[in-house]
Amino acid sequence: MTSGSDAFHSLLNRIASCEAVIGIVGMGYVGQPLALRCSEKGFGVIGFDVDADKVARLNDGVSTIEHIDEALIAAANHRGMRCTTDFAAIAQCDAVLICVPTPLNKYREPDLRFVTDTCEAIAPYLRPGQLVSLESTTYPGTTDEEVAPRITSSGLVVGETVFLIYSPEREDPGNVAFTTHTIPKVVGGATAKCLEVGKALYGQIIDRIVPVSSTKTAEMTKLLENIHRAVNIGLVNEMKIVCDAMDIDIFEVIEAASTKPFGFTAYFPGPGLGGHCIPIDPFYLTWKAREFQLHTRFIELAGEINQAMPRYVFDKLVLGLNAEGRAVRGSKVLVLGIAYKKNVDDMRESPAVAIMELLRDHGAELAYSDPHVPRFPKMREHRFDLSSVALTPDTLARFDAAIVATDHDAFDYAMIAEHASLIIDSRGVYRDPAANVIKA
Repeated sequence: MTSGSDAFHSLLNRIASCEAVIGIVGMGYVGQPLALRCSEKGFGVIGFDVDADKVARLNDGVSTIEHIDEALIAAANHRGMRCTTDFAAIAQCDAVLICVPTPLNKYREPDLRFVTDTCEAIAPYLRPGQLVSLESTTYPGTTDEEVAPRITSSGLVVGETVFLIYSPEREDPGNVAFTTHTIPKVVGGATAKCLEVGKALYGQIIDRIVPVSSTKTAEMTKLLENIHRAVNIGLVNEMKIVCDAMDIDIFEVIEAASTKPFGFTAYFPGPGLGGHCIPIDPFYLTWKAREFQLHTRFIELAGEINQAMPRYVFDKLVLGLNAEGRAVRGSKVLVLGIAYKKNVDDMRESPAVAIMELLRDHGAELAYSDPHVPRFPKMREHRFDLSSVALTPDTLARFDAAIVATDHDAFDYAMIAEHASLIIDSRGVYRDPAANVIKA
């Protein structure tokens, strides 16, 4: 039987020599860049995903994410990276990095099924001398309370024969200024030895490691990062509503405030929050806080404001159509951009989808144009049988209104302004007053 000391030193040696095999569970927006970086640094890589179609495409060298170049996938495959749906291959891995979704259920409570199901799927194949790292965003205590019991169900001992860490992902899809390896990596270990192994692994693939005292500290760090953004975006969204009522351009206000060289950080309003982290993470903390009889009123208020923004945009459309003697029902409405932010194909928690659902529920004839999303994707909770329409003067002329929901650089905004009869601008694209533009 492998002793704890043997398992520890053997794993450190395999990591130091880049002989270790890294398993990435969840080959999505977090897992794929991480897998590519591990492969680039010389590690063997096995990607795991329950989506057989995605696995087949990646094995064929086809990128499933727009901003990831297929040449990078092909190069990693040439170096030996492979993907599979068979969790038995976990036994071949020296490190298992879990990068699965952590959504909310219909009650806005944490849904950890992807994490717990993954742990139960890998548990039968874990062996002494492996590292398990949870990267999925979650509430403090998840690694200790949910992951640890599952990965030790066969008799492994955390800190002796298996090494457990929490290291939150910090990917920002489409952000060319930062890549996987240039974003500092927070690492918290379940024990001192776990932390040492985690630092050794991530130190090989990430430029800067930020060790913290526990997995709970690392979990809370990720929540603070995203709650900071959610609260400030909620503030600026509320300021937008106030400025609109006072006939003040919120974007001009932000630009002026940004000239202060200290004490101010610019955040920009929009149609709501999107992406997998910012709209969800605050509710992970508010839920966990209730266990301690704490009520996070400030965070919850920001969440209420941000969740209300799609309705605010929709109401602006109603006012615009009413001014022309039209109802929403029967009106033809074109949504411009349905990804959650500009210049990416990422649809997770996109506020544009909430706007589309309001339009559909109120009887509008709906279409969308998005060069990054040619067809509305399969989503767990949202379904539209739609494909992107070409954005041309003739197309715009067929619609009663166009809503700028995502401000992609590919859009010709001057052409849109010239040919759209009514524009609802939720992103501050049109700064100068225009008869056919309503700021939302």
